Amino acid sequence: MATAAAKRYGRAVFEVATEENGIDRWLSQLATLRDVMSQPSIASVLSNPTIPVRDRMGLISADEGFEPEVVNLARLLIESNRVNEIAGVVEQFRDLADDAAGRVRAVVTTAIELPAAEQDELAKKLGERLGKDVALRAHVDPRVLGGLKLQYGDRLIDATIATRLQQLRSRLIES
Repeated sequence: MATAAAKRYGRAVFEVATEENGIDRWLSQLATLRDVMSQPSIASVLSNPTIPVRDRMGLISADEGFEPEVVNLARLLIESNRVNEIAGVVEQFRDLADDAAGRVRAVVTTAIELPAAEQDELAKKLGERLGKDVALRAHVDPRVLGGLKLQYGDRLIDATIATRLQQLRSRLIES
């Protein structure tokens, strides 16, 4: 979950990307920046207060393949000691991009692999219900035992056998 600061940065970057008509380009650049800045060895250097800020900011440059605006964002995060916020910035940006495109990302978790046809059907039905395109990602977790768990946005639909057994266990203990 993105922090309030990461959401502000993500919103600001999204506004710039929208003005430039370059949401996809920005998303790609931000994902690469996140991958670089999230590497433990690099993150520790970029956040190290014993290294002068100017030196740390010089480590991210257009020479690395980043566009100048993305370099400016990285330097701003380094200067304000918010290197660890980059993942939240990308998450917020992606959420805003999805919303602008009428798209929602969803994750379905089942005990066994869900066949592609069932995944497509689930995505179609959820899309009809929400009035948006659904990008569905399937995840297998044997702990759910059966049924499924569907998460999209801040909503969670838990229709798993594991949850129902836990609820039954709780009711039995209470009585």
